[in-house]
Amino acid sequence: MTRISTSIVVAVALLASILLGSSPSRGEPVEPASDPAAAPPPEHTLFIGTGPVVGVYFPAGGAICDLVNRRRQQNGIRCAVESSGGSVENLAALRDGRMDLVIAQSDWQHRAYEGTGPFEEDGPFEDLRSVFAIHADSITVVAGPKSEIETLSDLKGKRVNIGPPGSGQRAMAEALIGALGWALDDFAEVSEEDPNEQPEALCAGTLDALVFPASHPNGLIHQAIQGCGATLIDVSGPEIDQLVAETPYFTKSVIPGGTYAGNDEDVQTFGVRATLVTTARQDEEIVYRLVAAVFDDLERFKALHPAFATLTPEEMIGSGNSAPLHPGALRYYEERGWR
Repeated sequence: MTRISTSIVVAVALLASILLGSSPSRGEPVEPASDPAAAPPPEHTLFIGTGPVVGVYFPAGGAICDLVNRRRQQNGIRCAVESSGGSVENLAALRDGRMDLVIAQSDWQHRAYEGTGPFEEDGPFEDLRSVFAIHADSITVVAGPKSEIETLSDLKGKRVNIGPPGSGQRAMAEALIGALGWALDDFAEVSEEDPNEQPEALCAGTLDALVFPASHPNGLIHQAIQGCGATLIDVSGPEIDQLVAETPYFTKSVIPGGTYAGNDEDVQTFGVRATLVTTARQDEEIVYRLVAAVFDDLERFKALHPAFATLTPEEMIGSGNSAPLHPGALRYYEERGWR
């Protein structure tokens, strides 16, 4: 099954779960409780901005809403997801009040909070607040079967795809290259293949390696491994340690052994994280109840998508959350003894 078809299946399944849980539509009236003595808390509607339906952000938002809606009678929250163009669009919608919470990549969260990059004109988003981090988008080096690439240093002198200028893939690849003290002319060839064409080029031998960020498991990597026996390469070492230590939005990550056929050992790497964020304007009690719905039932959450399978509370409330934690989230974490 391709990455796109797998994502659609997961997204549709989660969407069905949310709808069966009676997630609201904008403007939908709230039915009053029939028994006032047993009435739940006043109902509050939350909309979460996510990403394209075929990506991981949409099912991530769906998984959060699924757990929140399961507790609707107790927590008074009705949760729904909306697809979007991704992090930058989401953060703009959050800032102007069109969304209650959004999922954003940790580097874009950092830039929004600081008011840099595409957010420079609007200035620092000082009201931005972190809730928790979700899955990692890890920089992934995939080596072709005849490339003779066994370690990161072997990339020098090879034909490597790093993605088109302005893309997230290119930005991550350039961060890696800079951390290693390399330049583009250290490679025999630097290509800018469309992501969907990369596995074919690798297996055809016109590329030696792919360098791109991905959540795992990933359909393109499955395609390269099953198609021609490609392998994953560790992205680790003192230079990577320093890069992660100096960059607030980078975090170390691991691609578990066995995720891909023939790649039985854990692969060490780094990357950014998908993060759930809101604003300081969002009610503390509402955020507390949302966080409780996820972390009180974390094993169910982890089972809702393969990319969530290895999540731990420590990494979800740790690095990648550049903006200050929302008070509602912080209260829950303190009660659990995590902060």
